Amino acid sequence: MRDRPAGAAAKAIPTDKKKDRARAERESRTPDEVAYDYMVADPANLIFFPVTGYNIDNHDVIHSMLTDEATVLGLGDGGAHCSSILDAGVPTWMLTHWARDRHRGPRLPLEFVVKRQTSETAAFFGFDDRGVLAPGKKADVNLIDYEALRLHRPEVWYDLPAGGRRLMQRVEGYKATLVSGVPVFEGGEHTGALPGRLVRAGRG
Repeated sequence: MRDRPAGAAAKAIPTDKKKDRARAERESRTPDEVAYDYMVADPANLIFFPVTGYNIDNHDVIHSMLTDEATVLGLGDGGAHCSSILDAGVPTWMLTHWARDRHRGPRLPLEFVVKRQTSETAAFFGFDDRGVLAPGKKADVNLIDYEALRLHRPEVWYDLPAGGRRLMQRVEGYKATLVSGVPVFEGGEHTGALPGRLVRAGRG
């Protein structure tokens, strides 16, 4: 099994000895028993099962994909699968795990990770008015306390119409977020400003 507790620290990439199967063998139990006991211990405990990208028990394959020229980083489904997929933490995960914290394998340069998530993605979708800090460009900016940047464990919220659920993941370290130069988040709290608008490829 390649399952691991979803709340595990980013640096705790599992090794063979830390997997449910190894623990089950030590305790003369089945992997299912270990997983079920973990989940029932706390309603917030989740099991993460990577379907792809972790087939050799490390992130080397993902590193190859991230550094490939054909890769465009910036997946998001706009909430279409908000009860089963959580994409919101990807930008922060890129900055923390890949640029700052990875210890089992090479890290990625911070400037490379930022470029991958800003100018390259914007250019691919035809948004030539944003993605860089330059005169005349759209001032969409995150002010980040890099050393304090931290993802919290995912949560399940039931706040959609008819009690619908969604996955939520909080983060620390973003001092402010500006859209078109207008602060929309400060210290993790929404300012009430809504300067954004619907955009379409090539028509920012």
